[in-house]
Amino acid sequence: MTVSFLILAVITVGGTAAAMGLRNAVHCVLALTVGFAGVAALYLQLGAQFVGFTQIMVYVGAVAILAVFAIMMTHNPGLVERTVVSKHWLAGSVVAAAVFAVLASAIGRSAATLQQHSPQPVVTVQQIGDSLMHQYVLPLEIMGLLLTAALIGAVVIAMDRKEETK
Repeated sequence: MTVSFLILAVITVGGTAAAMGLRNAVHCVLALTVGFAGVAALYLQLGAQFVGFTQIMVYVGAVAILAVFAIMMTHNPGLVERTVVSKHWLAGSVVAAAVFAVLASAIGRSAATLQQHSPQPVVTVQQIGDSLMHQYVLPLEIMGLLLTAALIGAVVIAMDRKEETK
């Protein structure tokens, strides 16, 4: 393991752990964004540029920002959190460590980790882009429309809630 991998792993695990442990929803989303960025940096370090940049654009650039906007639009400013960290953080940490230990031992003993790996196929980002823009253009456009409809629906729901409280 390299030092850069360890730093990125600490950032990723720290961000996602903070997202699970914090009580304020905005802080949780921002910590999850740090976790998403750490995963993207790990992909980039592994040489998977397309997946890394897609992670940045989709999760960091869209999902996290959409979650922050949704929380800010529907959040009741009258509620004040007394503590930053949940009171059940110790139990959650023990359960998370147990799940991690079970998964790590299962992966370590699996036959897939013991086998020799075949050489990876060489696929460039340009080949993936050509495939998306020629062969899969209709599903890509449908996904764009569905995401736009979901965003409009979230805004309409948030506007209805604000009108009911007045």
